[in-house]
Amino acid sequence: MIKSIATAAILAAMTLGAHAEGLTHKIAFHVNQNDPQVMNMTLNNVANAKAYYDSVGDEVIIEVVAYGPGLNMYVADKSPVADRIATMSLESDTISFSACGNTHAAMSKKAGADVALISEAHLVPSGVVRLVELQEDDYSYIRP
Repeated sequence: MIKSIATAAILAAMTLGAHAEGLTHKIAFHVNQNDPQVMNMTLNNVANAKAYYDSVGDEVIIEVVAYGPGLNMYVADKSPVADRIATMSLESDTISFSACGNTHAAMSKKAGADVALISEAHLVPSGVVRLVELQEDDYSYIRP
């Protein structure tokens, strides 16, 4: 009987271990400040999360959402982190960058012309709404 209990416990532990491997994690990062330190910290956090989950055999899907003054993170010829974003995009297809359409429209109106964004940034109608959608889709929300 003790042998049966021990065998059952070992099988249960093996089953739980098998389910723990290969998980998919979803993370939404929020940037709303025109601060190179915040932008770099966000990208550091993205890189660290990706490296960690890769090291344990899990998948991670990451989306960085920028709006308000944080949209400068994606403005071509102005972004202090454009090169890092380009490199991250080339290295991983599970990291994406979303730009608030409302903020982009306001910036473009103020500039009197369409404000060019880096090619890695994809416009979404609203940054805030996008963050809500991601959280409703079980993304963990991180604000550096």
